[in-house]
This record gives sequence, C-alpha cells and structure tokens, in this order.
Amino acid sequence: MGTRSGTISVPGTAALTQVGRLSTLGWEVLRAIPRRPFQFREWIQQCWFFASVTILPTALVAIPFGAVIALQLGSLTEQIGAQSFTGAASALAIVQQASPLITALLVAGAGGSAVCADIGARKIREEIDAMEVLGVNPVQRLIVPRVLAAMVVSTLLNGLVSVVGVLGGYFFNVVMQGGTPGAYLASFNALAQLPDLYISEIKALLYGFVAGVVAAYRGLHPAGGPKGVGDAVNQAVVITFLLLFLINVVLTAIYLRIVPPKAL
Repeated sequence: MGTRSGTISVPGTAALTQVGRLSTLGWEVLRAIPRRPFQFREWIQQCWFFASVTILPTALVAIPFGAVIALQLGSLTEQIGAQSFTGAASALAIVQQASPLITALLVAGAGGSAVCADIGARKIREEIDAMEVLGVNPVQRLIVPRVLAAMVVSTLLNGLVSVVGVLGGYFFNVVMQGGTPGAYLASFNALAQLPDLYISEIKALLYGFVAGVVAAYRGLHPAGGPKGVGDAVNQAVVITFLLLFLINVVLTAIYLRIVPPKAL
C-alpha cells in the first residue's frame, strides 16, 4: 500500500468520495428547485432541446422493442398453450420495464451528454467560477433547469414509448404471428391496472433526475482541457446507464411487493 505526502491511500476511498459528491449535488438540486428566481426561460429552452433530440429516436427504438417482446412472448405462450395472455404479458413488459428504460437511455445518451459537454465547457472556460465570484449560484442558474427539463421530458416520452411499443407489439403479434385482436386486448384489460402506469411514470421521472444530476456532476468535474470534457461525457453516459439498471431492479422489487397482481 503506497503512501504519498505522508498519507495512506485506501482502496475504494476515491469511489466513495465520488458517490458522496454526486449525492450532495443531487440534494443541492432538490433544495434549489423551490428557490426564486426560477429560470423559467432556461427551463423551456432545455425542455425543447431534450424533446427535439429524443422524440424521433425514442419512437423508432420503441417499435423494435415492442416487436421483439411480442414475438418472443408470443412464441413462448404458444408453446405452453397460453396464447390468450400474449397481449397482457407483452403490454405489461413494455409499460413497466421497456418504456422507462428506453426513455431514460435516450435522454441520458442524447440530452445528458449534451448537458455534460455544455457544463464542462463552461467549467474549463472558468465561467462557473466567475458566476460563483459574482454571487450567482450555478446549481440554481444552470443545473436545476436542465435536471427539471430531463425529468419532464422523460415523463412525457415515457407515455409516447408506451403507446408506440404496445401498438408495435399488437401489430407483430396479430399480423406476423396470427394472433387474435380481441384476445390481445381482452387479456391486457384483464391483467393491467393503473398502478402499472404509475410505476412506469415514477421510474421515468426518477431516471430523468438521475440522468440530469450525473451529467451535471461530470460536467462540473472534468479532468481538465477539452479532452477532459470528452472523457467526462463518456463517463456520464456509462455511470447513468449503470445507475438506471440498478434503480430499475430496486423499484421493480418494491413495486411487486407492495402492489398485488390483479385477479382474473
């Protein structure tokens, strides 16, 4: 175990420090949201930016996701003689799991990377330091509008992905696999419930918050120079993806424990 300047480096300390700083930034964002003045114009601009770079890719990605889920579940239910439940299984999988993840991945990959690059460029140009010297809180001025924009757009896009994914699954199950339209819709109506939509929107909202905070954090702490900003963007996307899948497992486990399945 090496030493430097008389201190002992403990393995894992740097990672814990990064987690603590990231959590602190998330708490600062939550505290700064209700404060005034709220940067309404900046928030509208960021919402438009997030929507403009994610709507079309998200809709296009939702179609093959719905198709793959419908085709796979259709083949499985045919093997076990439960073709009538294909609609419910595929629709619930899309609404509960696929839609929030697709939305979050696109928001983090397209919008979050741009936010990280923007804040990182401001940091290396010392604009962030100049704002702090002038008494302007960079979290309230720059980060809060971007995080709120990511949350709002994620929630709205989640509904779009759910509709497109379910329609895509319906098309491939009924047209490609010869399923019955009435059975597809009836099974979905029999097993789906409103809490399924609620947990989907809650996931999308939380994923948007995490994507925005991680992007802002990596942008505020680049390694230095343009190369450091580029590395920070890559790190932000990877870290966000890992956190999203971890959060998805936790939220799904909690939801399945709390909300009982709908009785037939």
